[in-house]
Amino acid sequence: MSHEAPQSQPKFSRRSFLRDASALGMGFLAPAILPGRKVTAQSSDQPLRARLSIDPDHRLGTIDPNIYGNFIEHLGRCIYGGIYDEGSPLADPDGLRNDVLEATRALRVTQLRWPGGNFSSGYHWRDGIGPKDQRPTRYDLAWFQREPNTYGTDEFVATCRKLGTEPYICVNMGTGTLDEAAQWVEYCNHAGGTYISDLRKKYGHAETYNVKYWGLGNEVWGNWQIGHKNADDYAKAAVEFAKVMKWEDPTIKLVACGNGDPSWDRPVLDALVGHVEYISAHHYTNADDLKDYYEILGSVAQLETTIRNSALTAEAVSVRLRKPTPVWTALDEWNIIYNWSDGGKRDDVHKFEIPYNLRDALWVAAALNCIQRHCRTVRLANLAQLVNVIAPIYTTPTGMLLRTIYYPLALYANHSGPLGVEVAVESPRFTTQHFADRPYLDASATYDEAQRRITLAVVNLRKEGDIVGAIELAGVRARPGGRAYQITGPSPDTQNSFENPHAVITQEVKFDGAGDHFEIRFPRHSITFLEFGIEAR
Repeated sequence: MSHEAPQSQPKFSRRSFLRDASALGMGFLAPAILPGRKVTAQSSDQPLRARLSIDPDHRLGTIDPNIYGNFIEHLGRCIYGGIYDEGSPLADPDGLRNDVLEATRALRVTQLRWPGGNFSSGYHWRDGIGPKDQRPTRYDLAWFQREPNTYGTDEFVATCRKLGTEPYICVNMGTGTLDEAAQWVEYCNHAGGTYISDLRKKYGHAETYNVKYWGLGNEVWGNWQIGHKNADDYAKAAVEFAKVMKWEDPTIKLVACGNGDPSWDRPVLDALVGHVEYISAHHYTNADDLKDYYEILGSVAQLETTIRNSALTAEAVSVRLRKPTPVWTALDEWNIIYNWSDGGKRDDVHKFEIPYNLRDALWVAAALNCIQRHCRTVRLANLAQLVNVIAPIYTTPTGMLLRTIYYPLALYANHSGPLGVEVAVESPRFTTQHFADRPYLDASATYDEAQRRITLAVVNLRKEGDIVGAIELAGVRARPGGRAYQITGPSPDTQNSFENPHAVITQEVKFDGAGDHFEIRFPRHSITFLEFGIEAR
């Protein structure tokens, strides 16, 4: 996540890439979206009609559970006062907030990225091990705040163990060295008998951590990054980091630093394709720039473009260099953000504490639909971030609030099936200036073959009125007894607050659809999630 000044437009900045891609008309639609009747945003408050067709035999691929990952960084109050609050009556003996742990478990986070983000490019992991009263306090130049180092590798792994999630560590390729990266792997994964691994035992952790996922730096392509490099220089360095890290543990999975721009990703993968399993891509929709409701929700098209570009480049290089298993895309930072300038504030720990609204929850659900539709190539993803900082969970010293975006994250992670299937959508559309025409209904479908169960997730982006959708099933029929869940609220601006914490939540609603076709009314500005068993016609 960058904090570049608005006037700066480096070659690989996210902001310039978004601007240039939009100018080139790169706001692609999902391949299964069919043409529909264009309706302006000023349509009357009458239900429109749409059609959604599902064939469980038209499979997009296996959905990797790792797409339901999250991210914690030493930024603002994400760590200190967020997930880790030593001395708080709400914390457990290890200093971890019990309420945050409980809320995170309900999200079913599959893997958790740490320590950054930008923070990782100046972080020296040995500052964060050993007795806490002996750890050095540093000044972090990524986010301009004091870092006490009381939360380090041991605390992070303990967090992951309590959550039942896989740790994903991003190494320092800014001020860090080859030795430092290799020794971090050794500290975590070597059984013992060496100086570094015995340090772990000395500090009370006899068993190996077996950290599987490791990132080779963060956003090195951006000039805001400590240790910024061009693609060729990064690739040369990353090859050497990858070699020594895998020499320490050949079983680890490495993520190369990418950005979805082929002019960066291609030379990086030319060098690293034989060393890595993933290449990263980051996407933030900046609501400060777009402002308009439909422009903001239409921006999921740009997320789709980023994913497509990343996947196409990775597949092309993998085929050309004969890698048997292609490099997958790791969308290891994604979210909607505002107050972009917060990142440059010095000594302010309340950065990016965004009071998300229903509109933002719709954006998150549409982004999840996009990720699921691209399940064949996106094999790892991390919402950025978990607590307080552009987060679904917000804490105070005395309590916790679940933001609106918490609910679609929990809904998709808990109810989606293991296979992505195609859902063809014929929907009325709205117009945007930056992202071309977009359908009001955004959808994804999954299938659980063992249980013969389909889930259909539909986001109605229309704020002026409802849409009645005709659901058609190919070759099968829906059994009675399905379930439906909805997330909506009085207006797109509705937020959760301590005074009204349940303004936007997931609610189970009546669902009596059955047979090979039935109709569902999707309320204005809503997320609807259907689950139903199927049988042969």
